[in-house]
Amino acid sequence: MKKTIYFFSLIAVLLVLTVFVAALTGVSAQAFAKGEKSLSTFNSRSAFLIDCQTGEVLYERNADARYPIASMVKIMTLSIVFDEIEAGRLSVDDVITVSEEAAGMGGSQMFLDAGSEYRLGDLIKGVTVASANDASVAIAETISGSKEAFIELMNEKAAQMGLNDTKFVNVTGLPGEGQYSTARDVTKMLSNLIKHPAYFDYSTIYMENFTHPGGRVSELVNTNKLVKFYKGCDGGKTGFTRDAMYCLSATAKKGDMRVIATVLGAETSQLRNKEISSMFNFAFANYNSVTLMEKGVPVDAEITVKGAKTGKIKVETDKNLSILESRGEKGEYKLETEILPDLKAPVKKGDRIGTVRVVSQKTKDIKCEAALLAAEDIDRRSLGDSLEIIMDNWFMGI
Repeated sequence: MKKTIYFFSLIAVLLVLTVFVAALTGVSAQAFAKGEKSLSTFNSRSAFLIDCQTGEVLYERNADARYPIASMVKIMTLSIVFDEIEAGRLSVDDVITVSEEAAGMGGSQMFLDAGSEYRLGDLIKGVTVASANDASVAIAETISGSKEAFIELMNEKAAQMGLNDTKFVNVTGLPGEGQYSTARDVTKMLSNLIKHPAYFDYSTIYMENFTHPGGRVSELVNTNKLVKFYKGCDGGKTGFTRDAMYCLSATAKKGDMRVIATVLGAETSQLRNKEISSMFNFAFANYNSVTLMEKGVPVDAEITVKGAKTGKIKVETDKNLSILESRGEKGEYKLETEILPDLKAPVKKGDRIGTVRVVSQKTKDIKCEAALLAAEDIDRRSLGDSLEIIMDNWFMGI
Protein backbone atom coordinates (compact mmCIF):
# COMPACT_ATOMS: atom_id res chain seq x y z
CA MET A 1 0.00 0.00 0.00
CA LYS A 2 1.47 3.31 -1.07
CA LYS A 3 0.39 6.54 0.49
CA THR A 4 1.56 10.12 0.05
CA ILE A 5 1.93 11.81 3.45
CA TYR A 6 2.46 15.38 2.23
CA PHE A 7 3.96 17.55 -0.51
CA PHE A 8 6.33 20.44 -0.14
CA SER A 9 8.82 22.57 -2.01
CA LEU A 10 12.41 23.11 -0.97
CA ILE A 11 13.92 26.40 -2.04
CA ALA A 12 17.68 26.62 -1.64
CA VAL A 13 18.97 29.77 0.02
CA LEU A 14 21.77 31.64 -1.69
CA LEU A 15 25.04 31.21 0.16
CA VAL A 16 26.73 34.33 1.48
CA LEU A 17 30.38 33.55 0.96
CA THR A 18 33.07 34.53 3.36
CA VAL A 19 36.71 34.66 2.45
CA PHE A 20 38.84 32.07 4.16
CA VAL A 21 41.96 33.85 5.34
CA ALA A 22 44.44 31.29 6.52
CA ALA A 23 48.03 31.46 5.45
CA LEU A 24 48.13 27.71 5.82
CA THR A 25 45.89 27.12 2.81
CA GLY A 26 45.59 30.44 1.01
CA VAL A 27 42.23 29.31 -0.41
CA SER A 28 39.31 31.72 -0.83
CA ALA A 29 35.72 30.50 -0.80
CA GLN A 30 35.05 33.20 -3.41
CA ALA A 31 37.02 31.14 -5.89
CA PHE A 32 34.19 28.62 -5.84
CA ALA A 33 31.17 30.91 -6.01
CA LYS A 34 27.85 29.79 -7.46
CA GLY A 35 28.31 28.51 -10.99
CA GLU A 36 31.79 27.02 -10.47
CA LYS A 37 31.18 23.31 -11.02
CA SER A 38 34.61 21.74 -11.33
CA LEU A 39 37.86 21.31 -9.48
CA SER A 40 40.37 20.96 -12.27
CA THR A 41 43.63 22.26 -10.81
CA PHE A 42 44.50 19.38 -8.48
CA ASN A 43 48.06 18.07 -8.40
CA SER A 44 47.76 15.22 -5.91
CA ARG A 45 47.59 11.60 -7.01
CA SER A 46 43.90 11.21 -6.23
CA ALA A 47 41.00 12.98 -4.58
CA PHE A 48 37.48 12.20 -3.42
CA LEU A 49 34.62 14.30 -1.97
CA ILE A 50 31.25 13.17 -0.62
CA ASP A 51 28.23 14.55 1.18
CA CYS A 52 27.88 12.54 4.39
CA GLN A 53 24.10 12.66 4.73
CA THR A 54 23.31 11.29 1.29
CA GLY A 55 26.61 9.61 0.39
CA GLU A 56 26.48 11.49 -2.91
CA VAL A 57 29.84 11.89 -4.65
CA LEU A 58 30.54 15.56 -5.34
CA TYR A 59 33.98 15.15 -6.89
CA GLU A 60 36.40 12.35 -7.69
CA ARG A 61 39.68 12.01 -9.49
CA ASN A 62 41.63 8.77 -9.76
CA ALA A 63 39.64 7.66 -6.71
CA ASP A 64 40.15 3.91 -7.11
CA ALA A 65 43.90 3.85 -7.73
CA ARG A 66 45.79 1.95 -5.05
CA TYR A 67 48.46 3.83 -3.12
CA PRO A 68 50.17 3.61 0.27
CA ILE A 69 48.30 5.82 2.74
CA ALA A 70 50.83 6.07 5.60
CA SER A 71 49.28 6.91 8.99
CA MET A 72 45.76 7.05 7.60
CA VAL A 73 45.67 3.29 8.37
CA LYS A 74 45.00 4.49 11.94
CA ILE A 75 41.49 5.48 10.86
CA MET A 76 40.73 1.77 10.95
CA THR A 77 42.46 1.37 14.33
CA LEU A 78 40.24 4.12 15.76
CA SER A 79 37.10 2.68 14.17
CA ILE A 80 37.78 -0.68 15.79
CA VAL A 81 38.49 0.73 19.25
CA PHE A 82 35.33 2.86 19.19
CA ASP A 83 33.35 -0.20 18.05
CA GLU A 84 34.72 -2.08 21.07
CA ILE A 85 33.79 0.76 23.41
CA GLU A 86 30.29 1.02 21.95
CA ALA A 87 29.84 -2.75 22.36
CA GLY A 88 30.78 -2.44 26.04
CA ARG A 89 33.90 -4.58 25.76
CA LEU A 90 36.19 -1.65 26.49
CA SER A 91 35.97 1.67 28.31
CA VAL A 92 37.97 4.87 27.91
CA ASP A 93 38.79 4.51 31.61
CA ASP A 94 40.37 1.07 31.21
CA VAL A 95 43.98 1.06 32.42
CA ILE A 96 46.54 -0.37 29.99
CA THR A 97 50.13 -1.36 30.67
CA VAL A 98 52.35 -0.33 27.76
CA SER A 99 54.64 -3.04 26.40
CA GLU A 100 58.29 -2.59 25.50
CA GLU A 101 57.43 -3.15 21.84
CA ALA A 102 54.76 -0.46 21.82
CA ALA A 103 56.95 2.07 23.64
CA GLY A 104 59.82 1.37 21.25
CA MET A 105 57.96 2.32 18.08
CA GLY A 106 59.57 5.02 15.97
CA GLY A 107 58.03 7.75 13.86
CA SER A 108 55.22 9.88 15.27
CA GLN A 109 54.64 9.10 18.93
CA MET A 110 53.43 10.39 22.28
CA PHE A 111 56.52 8.94 23.99
CA LEU A 112 54.87 6.33 26.19
CA ASP A 113 56.85 4.80 29.05
CA ALA A 114 57.25 1.03 28.84
CA GLY A 115 55.69 -0.71 31.83
CA SER A 116 53.64 2.32 32.82
CA GLU A 117 49.85 2.34 33.03
CA TYR A 118 47.77 4.64 30.81
CA ARG A 119 44.03 5.19 30.36
CA LEU A 120 42.70 3.89 27.06
CA GLY A 121 41.18 7.33 26.47
CA ASP A 122 44.65 8.89 26.62
CA LEU A 123 45.96 6.41 24.04
CA ILE A 124 43.01 7.21 21.76
CA LYS A 125 43.88 10.89 22.16
CA GLY A 126 47.49 10.19 21.20
CA VAL A 127 46.46 8.36 18.02
CA THR A 128 43.80 10.89 17.02
CA VAL A 129 45.73 14.07 17.73
CA ALA A 130 49.40 13.22 17.33
CA SER A 131 49.15 10.11 15.10
CA ALA A 132 51.12 8.25 17.79
CA ASN A 133 52.56 4.94 16.61
CA ASP A 134 53.32 3.81 20.17
CA ALA A 135 49.72 4.39 21.26
CA SER A 136 48.41 2.65 18.14
CA VAL A 137 50.42 -0.50 18.90
CA ALA A 138 49.37 -0.41 22.57
CA ILE A 139 45.71 -0.27 21.51
CA ALA A 140 46.22 -3.11 19.02
CA GLU A 141 47.81 -5.32 21.69
CA THR A 142 45.01 -4.51 24.12
CA ILE A 143 42.25 -5.48 21.72
CA SER A 144 43.77 -8.50 19.97
CA GLY A 145 46.74 -9.57 22.12
CA SER A 146 49.29 -8.86 19.42
CA LYS A 147 49.93 -6.59 16.44
CA GLU A 148 49.64 -9.55 14.08
CA ALA A 149 46.20 -10.57 15.35
CA PHE A 150 45.02 -6.96 15.19
CA ILE A 151 46.17 -6.63 11.58
CA GLU A 152 44.00 -9.65 10.75
CA LEU A 153 41.10 -7.92 12.46
CA MET A 154 41.74 -4.73 10.46
CA ASN A 155 41.54 -6.67 7.22
CA GLU A 156 38.40 -8.49 8.36
CA LYS A 157 36.77 -5.14 9.12
CA ALA A 158 37.86 -3.80 5.75
CA ALA A 159 36.15 -6.73 4.02
CA GLN A 160 32.97 -6.20 6.05
CA MET A 161 32.94 -2.52 5.08
CA GLY A 162 33.34 -3.33 1.39
CA LEU A 163 36.83 -1.85 1.12
CA ASN A 164 37.83 -3.97 -1.85
CA ASP A 165 40.95 -1.95 -2.64
CA THR A 166 42.47 -1.85 0.84
CA LYS A 167 45.01 -4.09 2.54
CA PHE A 168 46.75 -3.61 5.89
CA VAL A 169 50.13 -5.07 6.81
CA ASN A 170 50.84 -3.01 9.93
CA VAL A 171 49.02 -0.81 12.46
CA THR A 172 51.17 2.31 12.11
CA GLY A 173 51.28 3.14 8.41
CA LEU A 174 55.05 2.97 8.34
CA PRO A 175 56.34 1.64 4.99
CA GLY A 176 55.23 -1.95 4.51
CA GLU A 177 55.21 -4.01 1.34
CA GLY A 178 51.71 -4.73 0.07
CA GLN A 179 49.89 -2.13 2.18
CA TYR A 180 47.57 0.10 0.16
CA SER A 181 44.19 1.79 -0.09
CA THR A 182 42.37 4.30 -2.28
CA ALA A 183 40.84 7.73 -1.86
CA ARG A 184 37.37 6.17 -2.07
CA ASP A 185 38.10 3.49 0.55
CA VAL A 186 39.77 5.94 2.95
CA THR A 187 36.67 8.13 2.71
CA LYS A 188 34.50 5.14 3.58
CA MET A 189 36.73 4.43 6.56
CA LEU A 190 36.42 7.98 7.87
CA SER A 191 32.65 7.92 7.23
CA ASN A 192 32.42 4.91 9.51
CA LEU A 193 34.64 6.48 12.17
CA ILE A 194 32.66 9.71 12.48
CA LYS A 195 29.50 7.73 13.22
CA HIS A 196 30.93 7.50 16.74
CA PRO A 197 30.14 10.84 18.45
CA ALA A 198 32.92 10.24 21.02
CA TYR A 199 35.50 10.53 18.24
CA PHE A 200 34.92 14.29 18.09
CA ASP A 201 35.90 14.61 21.76
CA TYR A 202 39.45 13.96 20.59
CA SER A 203 39.57 15.07 16.95
CA THR A 204 38.81 18.71 17.77
CA ILE A 205 41.84 19.07 20.08
CA TYR A 206 44.53 21.13 18.38
CA MET A 207 47.17 21.34 21.10
CA GLU A 208 47.38 19.85 24.57
CA ASN A 209 50.04 19.11 27.18
CA PHE A 210 49.80 15.47 28.24
CA THR A 211 51.16 14.43 31.63
CA HIS A 212 52.55 10.90 31.81
CA PRO A 213 52.11 8.73 34.94
CA GLY A 214 55.62 9.65 36.10
CA GLY A 215 54.94 13.37 35.80
CA ARG A 216 56.76 13.94 32.51
CA VAL A 217 54.90 16.20 30.06
CA SER A 218 54.58 15.71 26.29
CA GLU A 219 53.03 18.26 23.96
CA LEU A 220 50.43 16.82 21.61
CA VAL A 221 49.79 18.85 18.46
CA ASN A 222 47.14 17.86 15.94
CA THR A 223 48.68 16.76 12.66
CA ASN A 224 45.47 17.89 10.92
CA LYS A 225 46.07 21.66 10.86
CA LEU A 226 42.68 22.33 9.29
CA VAL A 227 41.06 21.70 12.68
CA LYS A 228 42.46 25.10 13.62
CA PHE A 229 42.68 26.87 10.27
CA TYR A 230 39.47 25.87 8.47
CA LYS A 231 36.23 26.89 10.17
CA GLY A 232 33.96 23.87 10.42
CA CYS A 233 36.68 21.21 10.11
CA ASP A 234 36.39 19.03 13.19
CA GLY A 235 38.11 15.79 12.32
CA GLY A 236 40.36 13.85 10.01
CA LYS A 237 43.62 11.97 9.69
CA THR A 238 46.89 12.84 8.01
CA GLY A 239 49.58 10.57 6.65
CA PHE A 240 53.11 10.94 5.33
CA THR A 241 55.92 8.69 4.19
CA ARG A 242 58.25 9.10 1.26
CA ASP A 243 56.25 6.58 -0.78
CA ALA A 244 52.78 7.75 0.25
CA MET A 245 53.72 11.44 0.09
CA TYR A 246 51.34 13.81 1.92
CA CYS A 247 47.82 12.49 2.52
CA LEU A 248 44.75 13.75 4.36
CA SER A 249 41.15 12.72 4.82
CA ALA A 250 39.13 15.32 6.71
CA THR A 251 35.55 16.21 7.54
CA ALA A 252 33.87 19.60 7.89
CA LYS A 253 30.36 20.73 8.78
CA LYS A 254 28.49 23.89 7.83
CA GLY A 255 24.88 24.25 8.86
CA ASP A 256 23.19 20.90 8.29
CA MET A 257 25.73 19.81 5.69
CA ARG A 258 28.72 17.59 6.50
CA VAL A 259 31.27 16.49 3.90
CA ILE A 260 34.40 14.36 3.77
CA ALA A 261 37.30 15.20 1.46
CA THR A 262 40.30 12.96 0.85
CA VAL A 263 43.59 13.60 -0.90
CA LEU A 264 46.34 11.04 -1.52
CA GLY A 265 49.86 11.75 -2.68
CA ALA A 266 50.27 15.52 -2.50
CA GLU A 267 53.80 16.86 -2.85
CA THR A 268 53.68 19.02 0.30
CA SER A 269 51.58 19.35 3.43
CA GLN A 270 50.55 22.84 2.28
CA LEU A 271 49.26 21.41 -0.99
CA ARG A 272 47.20 18.67 0.68
CA ASN A 273 45.62 21.26 2.99
CA LYS A 274 44.92 23.59 0.08
CA GLU A 275 43.26 20.86 -1.98
CA ILE A 276 41.13 19.64 0.92
CA SER A 277 40.09 23.24 1.63
CA SER A 278 39.25 23.70 -2.05
CA MET A 279 36.92 20.69 -1.94
CA PHE A 280 35.28 21.93 1.26
CA ASN A 281 34.73 25.36 -0.32
CA PHE A 282 33.38 23.82 -3.51
CA ALA A 283 30.88 21.66 -1.60
CA PHE A 284 29.57 24.39 0.68
CA ALA A 285 29.38 26.98 -2.10
CA ASN A 286 27.50 24.81 -4.57
CA TYR A 287 25.34 22.43 -2.56
CA ASN A 288 22.83 22.43 0.23
CA SER A 289 21.95 19.38 2.32
CA VAL A 290 18.32 19.22 3.46
CA THR A 291 17.05 16.74 6.04
CA LEU A 292 13.36 15.96 5.48
CA MET A 293 12.95 13.52 8.35
CA GLU A 294 15.46 13.25 11.16
CA LYS A 295 16.30 9.85 12.59
CA GLY A 296 14.43 9.20 15.83
CA VAL A 297 12.24 12.34 15.64
CA PRO A 298 8.53 11.30 15.66
CA VAL A 299 6.01 12.80 13.24
CA ASP A 300 2.24 12.31 13.02
CA ALA A 301 0.98 10.27 10.07
CA GLU A 302 -2.39 9.05 8.82
CA ILE A 303 -1.60 5.36 8.40
CA THR A 304 -4.08 2.51 8.67
CA VAL A 305 -3.09 -0.26 11.06
CA LYS A 306 -5.72 -2.99 11.13
CA GLY A 307 -7.36 -3.34 14.51
CA ALA A 308 -5.66 -0.26 15.99
CA LYS A 309 -7.40 2.10 18.40
CA THR A 310 -6.60 5.08 16.17
CA GLY A 311 -5.76 5.77 12.54
CA LYS A 312 -3.34 8.55 13.44
CA ILE A 313 -0.03 7.27 14.71
CA LYS A 314 3.46 8.58 15.31
CA VAL A 315 6.22 7.30 13.05
CA GLU A 316 9.97 7.83 12.71
CA THR A 317 12.81 6.74 10.43
CA ASP A 318 15.84 4.54 11.07
CA LYS A 319 18.17 7.13 9.52
CA ASN A 320 18.11 10.73 8.39
CA LEU A 321 16.07 11.15 5.23
CA SER A 322 18.18 13.74 3.40
CA ILE A 323 18.62 15.12 -0.08
CA LEU A 324 21.32 17.21 -1.67
CA GLU A 325 20.39 20.20 -3.81
CA SER A 326 22.43 22.53 -5.93
CA ARG A 327 22.31 25.98 -4.39
CA GLY A 328 19.94 28.37 -6.15
CA GLU A 329 17.86 25.55 -7.63
CA LYS A 330 14.28 24.84 -6.61
CA GLY A 331 13.39 21.25 -5.83
CA GLU A 332 9.88 19.86 -5.44
CA TYR A 333 9.49 16.54 -3.67
CA LYS A 334 6.90 14.36 -2.04
CA LEU A 335 7.17 11.77 0.70
CA GLU A 336 5.60 8.43 -0.17
CA THR A 337 5.11 5.55 2.22
CA GLU A 338 4.78 1.87 1.41
CA ILE A 339 3.20 0.12 4.38
CA LEU A 340 3.82 -3.56 5.09
CA PRO A 341 0.93 -5.72 3.88
CA ASP A 342 -1.50 -6.99 6.54
CA LEU A 343 -0.08 -4.68 9.20
CA LYS A 344 -2.09 -5.39 12.35
CA ALA A 345 -2.16 -4.10 15.91
CA PRO A 346 -0.58 -4.49 18.36
CA VAL A 347 2.68 -2.96 17.14
CA LYS A 348 5.61 -2.23 19.44
CA LYS A 349 7.61 0.97 19.38
CA GLY A 350 10.58 0.51 17.04
CA ASP A 351 8.90 -2.14 14.90
CA ARG A 352 9.28 -1.65 11.17
CA ILE A 353 5.96 -0.81 9.58
CA GLY A 354 7.09 0.08 6.06
CA THR A 355 9.30 2.28 3.91
CA VAL A 356 9.29 6.02 3.29
CA ARG A 357 10.72 7.46 0.09
CA VAL A 358 11.55 10.93 -1.18
CA VAL A 359 10.35 11.20 -4.79
CA SER A 360 11.10 14.05 -7.18
CA GLN A 361 7.84 15.45 -8.52
CA LYS A 362 9.69 16.59 -11.63
CA THR A 363 11.58 13.43 -12.62
CA LYS A 364 9.64 10.87 -10.52
CA ASP A 365 13.02 9.49 -9.39
CA ILE A 366 13.45 8.12 -5.87
CA LYS A 367 16.06 10.38 -4.25
CA CYS A 368 16.42 8.42 -1.02
CA GLU A 369 14.53 6.08 1.27
CA ALA A 370 14.49 4.84 4.86
CA ALA A 371 12.74 2.27 6.98
CA LEU A 372 9.56 3.60 8.61
CA LEU A 373 9.27 2.64 12.28
CA ALA A 374 6.52 2.93 14.85
CA ALA A 375 7.46 5.74 17.24
CA GLU A 376 5.02 4.50 19.90
CA ASP A 377 3.19 1.35 20.92
CA ILE A 378 0.06 0.84 18.82
CA ASP A 379 -2.51 -0.97 20.93
CA ARG A 380 -5.18 -3.33 19.64
CA ARG A 381 -8.70 -1.93 19.59
CA SER A 382 -10.90 -3.44 22.30
CA LEU A 383 -14.62 -4.26 22.03
CA GLY A 384 -15.39 -1.13 24.02
CA ASP A 385 -13.29 0.96 21.62
CA SER A 386 -15.17 -0.54 18.65
CA LEU A 387 -18.54 0.23 20.23
CA GLU A 388 -17.41 3.79 20.94
CA ILE A 389 -16.42 4.26 17.27
CA ILE A 390 -19.77 2.87 16.12
CA MET A 391 -21.67 5.21 18.44
CA ASP A 392 -19.62 8.22 17.35
CA ASN A 393 -20.31 7.44 13.70
CA TRP A 394 -24.01 6.97 14.44
CA PHE A 395 -24.28 10.35 16.19
CA MET A 396 -22.34 12.01 13.38
CA GLY A 397 -24.98 10.71 10.97
CA ILE A 398 -27.97 12.09 12.88
